[in-house]
Amino acid sequence: MRSLHRSNPMADRSVTSSPLPRVELNVDSHPANLAAVRKTIERFAADHGFDDRSVAEIGLVVNEAMANIIRHAYAGRTDRPVQLKAEADERQLVITLRDWGNGVDPSKLPKRDRDPSTPGGVGLICLRTWMDGVTYTPQPDGMLMTMVRRKKK
Repeated sequence: MRSLHRSNPMADRSVTSSPLPRVELNVDSHPANLAAVRKTIERFAADHGFDDRSVAEIGLVVNEAMANIIRHAYAGRTDRPVQLKAEADERQLVITLRDWGNGVDPSKLPKRDRDPSTPGGVGLICLRTWMDGVTYTPQPDGMLMTMVRRKKK
């Protein structure tokens, strides 16, 4: 029997002794992991001075980005690796998500009209609205997504 889809992100969580506070999660692309990853990043953001609204927005963005990796990069496969790293300093939070999927850069896809009667389509809207910067860096074997959220002054 498999262990929780490697889904206990806390089991693969490391906080390094680098100069910046950091968290790293290595999980499988299983939807059962979304809530634990979201809670971990929300706790990390709150612990590093983000207000409640920002914490909720950051958590939702990470949740949506991971759901997009599962749905699009991995075509629904639940056994593929996803790596999340987050670092915080006094000004901002930087979150990276690494997948080993199809390597498609969502920022290069044509914009489509949002149809509220069909599911999907809100993840990228949340990313663009609530993060101060989002970049996609193609890798030879997947994609590296970097999201930046600055603290309010």
